[in-house]
Amino acid sequence: MFVDKTVKDFISILSSKEPVPGGGGAAALAGAIGNALGSMVGNLTVGKEKYKDVEPEVIEILNKAKELQENLLSLIDEDAQVFSEVAKAYKLPKNTEEERKQKEEALKNALKNACQVPIKIMENSLEALKLQRRLAEIGSKLAISDVGVGALLLKAAVLSGKLNVVINLNGIDDEEFVRKISEYIERICKEAENLADEAYKIVLEKLKG
Repeated sequence: MFVDKTVKDFISILSSKEPVPGGGGAAALAGAIGNALGSMVGNLTVGKEKYKDVEPEVIEILNKAKELQENLLSLIDEDAQVFSEVAKAYKLPKNTEEERKQKEEALKNALKNACQVPIKIMENSLEALKLQRRLAEIGSKLAISDVGVGALLLKAAVLSGKLNVVINLNGIDDEEFVRKISEYIERICKEAENLADEAYKIVLEKLKG
């Protein structure tokens, strides 16, 4: 379980020749860290007299963020698992016509399945960005810079997730599937970029003000 490694050990494996964890696991971790920064700001906001009017909303944000945090952390190891399935499919023999067809089918299914994990990373990071965008407005000003950092990390997680989807799509010979997934991830990226940029702008203005 990569998620149970120390930070130092995880980075060491990530930088090695080992195929996993890779970009997908790194994207999930970036999303989890970004989301956690939002939770920190939320926790620093709750209980403060100055923010009592927004406390119920912040508590709701914290509850949602906790679920997203669990999802993103679990996706670190899920990404490694689906990559292993793709690797197995690539190693299948293709000495006969029957073997070639079986390998093509196995690879197509493995690649389609491998698309799902980075899509989940993108989806969960987008949901976390929605929370971050709101925290930029109502979170404790004492820690507001952390909302900006969190938003940037979540934006990176979404765009990184896209790269991991695209590399799998490149090996799939199913035009309709590729088209639908491509359109879907583009929508997620557009929304995520807008939210992150808005959150960053709000944070920067508050810091300067």
